[in-house]
Amino acid sequence: MTRKDLPKLTAEEAVQAIQHQNTVAFSGFTPAGTPKAVPRALAARAVAEHSAGREFKINVITGASTGPSVDGALAKAHAIGFRTPYQSDPDLRKSINEGETRFFDMHLSRLPQDVRYGFLGPVQCAIIEACDVTSYGEIVLTSSVGAAPTFCNKAEKIIVELNRYHPQFLRGAHDIYEPFDPPLRSDIPVFEPSDRIGKPTITVDPSKILGVVENNQPDETGGFRDLDETTMRIGQHVADFLAAEIRRGLIPPSFLPIQSGVGETANAVLMAMGQHKDIPPFQMWTEVIQDAVIALMQQEKVTFASGCSLTVPPTTLQGIYKDWEFYRTRLTLRPQEITNNPEIVRRLGVISVNTAIEVDLSGNVNSTHILGRNIMNGIGGSADFARNAFLSMFICPSTTKGGKISTIVPLVSHLDSSEHSVSVIVTDQGVADLRGKSPCERARTMIRNCAHPDYRAQLEDYLAMSGRTHTPQSLTAAFAMHAKFAADGDMRGVQWRQR
Repeated sequence: MTRKDLPKLTAEEAVQAIQHQNTVAFSGFTPAGTPKAVPRALAARAVAEHSAGREFKINVITGASTGPSVDGALAKAHAIGFRTPYQSDPDLRKSINEGETRFFDMHLSRLPQDVRYGFLGPVQCAIIEACDVTSYGEIVLTSSVGAAPTFCNKAEKIIVELNRYHPQFLRGAHDIYEPFDPPLRSDIPVFEPSDRIGKPTITVDPSKILGVVENNQPDETGGFRDLDETTMRIGQHVADFLAAEIRRGLIPPSFLPIQSGVGETANAVLMAMGQHKDIPPFQMWTEVIQDAVIALMQQEKVTFASGCSLTVPPTTLQGIYKDWEFYRTRLTLRPQEITNNPEIVRRLGVISVNTAIEVDLSGNVNSTHILGRNIMNGIGGSADFARNAFLSMFICPSTTKGGKISTIVPLVSHLDSSEHSVSVIVTDQGVADLRGKSPCERARTMIRNCAHPDYRAQLEDYLAMSGRTHTPQSLTAAFAMHAKFAADGDMRGVQWRQR
């Protein structure tokens, strides 16, 4: 590959190469590994263009969510026309739900492939955060991988944001592998979470690199709230259930790799598993490596973690960097196309634990929408894992909004993971093992084990009203609890009408 001296640019100079209606792909997976200086300059340029009476919006593709410097800054600047595949920024969420920004929610494992196939159109520019870049076109990523390899390969030009906050010794932390596309695709040879199958860097033709923008800022990741009684009870229920499955011989005594969603409840689940005397040390095959994983790694309860990002607060990340000799043999960062790959999830026998917004009596899961209308974040990778897991678990509190919303409802207001992909539901009230149960049996188990006591009688009345049928649902009453909350702010006290 021809060597090319890479020009240094300011962020303001770099964004002049991006035009109205361009599709721009950003590295990162969560705020980890997401550029900061260049997107903020892009937002400032959008504000200036709008002030001058000119249109300026770009289409934004990322690995998953980003930090405030991307989704937040661009949304405030009214600079996003189209967005996919996942987001979690309040300003962008508002723009999407008000119809200003077009958003397409999709499975994270599919995003890189769809970009390569051209389903999302051409990518004019990729903005990639790196801890090192060479004149031969080698790009060393920082605290995540996401879909950066595909973005670099498909983009017409690349802007590298060289972030000095992340040390160059991260070379080797990443396992960069892109599968061939059909009809040339072969198996992906991962048989253990610690297997390495790719290269330590992304390598591109250096002529594609428009320039390098230097920066020195930590990831815009924050810590999670302290565990409360509800999250700790959910965590304990999960740990107790998995330990019981080991005793029953339904999970191998050596245990299986764990996938865990992100957030306070996921932290509670992992910590409870790590503290349970009947759960042996385990490995992670997951998307997000967060605080609890690092804490359990220090205690040697997590022996290896393969993920897509290190989504931890800056203080935790600095601790990892200071003790890199310990961590470098215990974790690997990969593209989301590999971490979330159905083939590998099924082969490894991953136990998946993901969060739900609401679950219905059949076990259908809504993980994306509030009252069926407004999107919260997106489906992320939950269904990538749930559909293919050895054991698929979804967790949520039994109520929210001070008890005014039941998360266990007759019928979900939006469907993300169907009952056919869901094995176990866990709330602070208990565990509903739905395997091998008919719809009526599922419904009774959900009410008895997972619904809050304030709602059990109400849900039992719904079940009785639905009559003798294979699936106990009433088309005229299924959303009465949602409608009551929309009307007066409380799901309690629904008076069921006959179907």
